[in-house]
Amino acid sequence: MMRVALLLLVILTDGASYKVCSYHDVLDYLNLTSNNLAFKLTRPVLDHTHTTVVKMDIILYAILAVVEKTQTFVPFIWASVNWNDERISWDPAQFCGITKIAVPKDLLWRPDLFIYEMTQKDDSPQNPYMFVSYDGTLSFEEDMKVVSTCKMDVHKFPFDTQKCNISIGSAIHCADEISLLPFSNSSRATQFSREVMKTQGEWEFLCLSVNNTTVSYDDGIWEQLIYTVTIKRRPLLHVINFLLPILFFLILDLASFFIADHRGEKLGFKVTVLLAISVLLLILNDILPSMSNKTPLIATYCIVIFALMLLSLLETILVTYLMEKQSQDKARLQGDWEDKRKQVNTENSNAEDEKPTCCPCICTVSDSKKQCELLPVTEEVNNSFQTGDSHVLLMILEELKKLQKTVNLFFSSREEKVKSACCAERINRAFFTFYVITVTLFLSFIFMEWNS
Repeated sequence: MMRVALLLLVILTDGASYKVCSYHDVLDYLNLTSNNLAFKLTRPVLDHTHTTVVKMDIILYAILAVVEKTQTFVPFIWASVNWNDERISWDPAQFCGITKIAVPKDLLWRPDLFIYEMTQKDDSPQNPYMFVSYDGTLSFEEDMKVVSTCKMDVHKFPFDTQKCNISIGSAIHCADEISLLPFSNSSRATQFSREVMKTQGEWEFLCLSVNNTTVSYDDGIWEQLIYTVTIKRRPLLHVINFLLPILFFLILDLASFFIADHRGEKLGFKVTVLLAISVLLLILNDILPSMSNKTPLIATYCIVIFALMLLSLLETILVTYLMEKQSQDKARLQGDWEDKRKQVNTENSNAEDEKPTCCPCICTVSDSKKQCELLPVTEEVNNSFQTGDSHVLLMILEELKKLQKTVNLFFSSREEKVKSACCAERINRAFFTFYVITVTLFLSFIFMEWNS
């Protein structure tokens, strides 16, 4: 009988020591219900002079898009916010060791934080709950897609590095009411972001730095946390699709100097290359933003190469014009020479038919003095022959004199043609030397600027 009583005592004692607890008991103890507006209407302090310290942490999950045309930066971030509610606390020993509960976010006050650079409302799924600790510490975590504006410097496109800010601050509470502090420093935030980074796309994530700053407005001071995301563009795609084709077209334009100038292929080839560069410039117009503080180096690269090719085309037109003019002068002189030669041959034939005895005298004069002028010969024949036959001879000598002038004109024109051809060749060589030197210096300068 005594053993049964002892067993019942032990069972009753164990039953008295065992207690069932629930989260609802904690909510009843705190009087935390949806009808109690006191927890969410005002800042959670017992004395209004107390400052609510809000600690925040941001980790970068992914870089979704960077649009240079509209200067828009779209990251996907994870944000964690912690603060203390002085009106909430309980003893975990009284509630079976419960130290933390999850409640809907609408039941409690939350700091009115917003992102200054954000241009579109976040449409990603929201976390409806927040955690409440026994000591009054409240925290909530949220994943969000941030569509923000970012002032980009595309001067070194596509070898550029961009820095985009995510500035977080309170809308109505000044620094005396809410103090913003970073939960993690820059190195820790960068390390965490690299570990959880999902995708980067065209851009390479470098670092995530955080700074605490203050802004003065309307006799008040507001604190801000500025997270600076530093990213670097991967230039391989733009180098293959844009820079190298323009460089190849420039090499083709240089090689076109070895095409013969008297043909039309060289001029047509240069025009085709120039049109190809124009198409690439239209593609560049769709990539770069319409407003920029500095002229992008890639725009300078394209414009200078386009100008050099245009100058090369103009030089080819000039040389072609000189060559065509030389050909026309040569054809005209040859025609004049043939006409004059036919006319002299006809008149000589007529003179020989009338006076065949005069030919030996003319041949004798021509054979004895081949280098002398015909004017002394004419005077000598005029003094020697006073008969009627001298008149015919004088006419023949006059025609020979005209023929000699034509021959002299032909050879002088031939010398001018040779000089003109040499002039065109000199122009071509001088421009080719200038072209090669200018292209070498310009490409060296532009690539040094990109690498600096």
